Amino acid sequence: MRLSGAIAASLLAWVLSALASVLSATAASAGDFASFQPIGFSADGGVFAFEEYGVQDGSGFPYSNIFFLDTRKDTFLAGTPIRLRLDEENTSLAKVRAQTAAKAAPLVEKFDLAANPGLLAAFNPVTEVEGDAHRLSYRQYAVDPPVGGDFTLTLSEVPFEPSAQCKDVTPQSIGFRLAFQAEDGKPSDRALHADTAIPDSRKCPTGYRIGGVMVYNPQEGEPVHVALVQVLSYGFEGRDGRWIAVPVSPAP
Repeated sequence: MRLSGAIAASLLAWVLSALASVLSATAASAGDFASFQPIGFSADGGVFAFEEYGVQDGSGFPYSNIFFLDTRKDTFLAGTPIRLRLDEENTSLAKVRAQTAAKAAPLVEKFDLAANPGLLAAFNPVTEVEGDAHRLSYRQYAVDPPVGGDFTLTLSEVPFEPSAQCKDVTPQSIGFRLAFQAEDGKPSDRALHADTAIPDSRKCPTGYRIGGVMVYNPQEGEPVHVALVQVLSYGFEGRDGRWIAVPVSPAP
C-alpha cells in the first residue's frame, strides 16, 4: 500500500518527534558534566580565570561559576569564585552566564584577561572515546614542526574516609595525586598536587579525570601551565563532573 505524500510526511514527523523525545529523556536522566570555558591570563601569567557552566541534573536549574586563580600561590583571588544558580523554571543558561559575566567584569578588566587568552594545549573531555582519563601528553607551543619536548601528566586516585556529610553517600571519598611523568621531553616524577584531605567544596568525590591543560607564554618569563582536572561525584540522576585548575609551579 502506498501512502499519500501528506500521510507519509505526517508519519515521518511523528517518528522524528518520538525519537527526539526518547533522546531527550535519555539525556535528562544522565548526570551533569559542566562545560569549561577559559577566560584568560594576566599579562605576566600570575592570574588565570575560567568559567564552568551547565544545567543541574534533577532540578534543571542553570548555573555558572567563574574562578580567578593566583597561579603562583595556588589560591583564589579575594571575593572569588563567583557562583550563581538560578532556581527558576524555564530560565535560560544564557541568563545566568550573563549575570556571572557582569559580576566578573571588573576583575577581567583589571587583569586584562581578554588580551591574553592562552593556549588550550590539550583537552580530554568525558565524551572522548579513546582518551585516557588519568594520563595526558601535550606540547607547550602551538607550532609545526614542533618545538621542545613532550609533557606528560599522570593522575592517581587516593581513598579517604568519608566526611560527615559524605558517609551516607559513599563508603569512601576519593582524593588525587597529580604528577609529571615527562617534562619537556625528559623523564620526571615531580608531584604537582597531592591531597591530604578532601575540601568540602568538592562535595563527595568518587573519582577524577585529567580534563586538559592551559598554557600561557608571557612576553617575559617562562611559560605558565595550568592542569585542568574534572571532579566526579554522585548526582541526582547520574555521575556529575566539575572543574578545578591546578597551576604548575616552575621546575626547580
